[in-house]
Amino acid sequence: MYPTTNGQGRTCSIGGRYCDNGGQVNEYFERSEFACKCGCGFDAVDAELLEVLTDVRETFGPVSITSGNRCKKHNKTIGGAEESQHTKGMGADYKTKAAPESVQEYLETKYPDKYGIGRYPNRTHIDVRSTKARWTQYV
Repeated sequence: MYPTTNGQGRTCSIGGRYCDNGGQVNEYFERSEFACKCGCGFDAVDAELLEVLTDVRETFGPVSITSGNRCKKHNKTIGGAEESQHTKGMGADYKTKAAPESVQEYLETKYPDKYGIGRYPNRTHIDVRSTKARWTQYV
């Protein structure tokens, strides 16, 4: 069901959407940053998601992934949305040193008609779904 790693730590691609570069997926990110926090091994990195996060990194400085992939079980445990993009390897929550509002405005301006962008008080969510979705959660 999920893209899985082979014995060499490389992701087996599903439809060519996933990066296959071993531990270091590009100059800024390690595959382990995206791994499901339950330890199940789900650590696929969507290539389009990686492009967006790389752009954020090059614009705002270091990016800290707070939640990358989630297996269905972990997603349910933490109360994630049933069809969360995190469960597809296509979503991430992250922090930068910049104010979250600045990053969120940047993404909404750059991608006005696509992707999922979630506004949270101390982090930002981005996913690369094919449709536009926006939400704010200040609790």
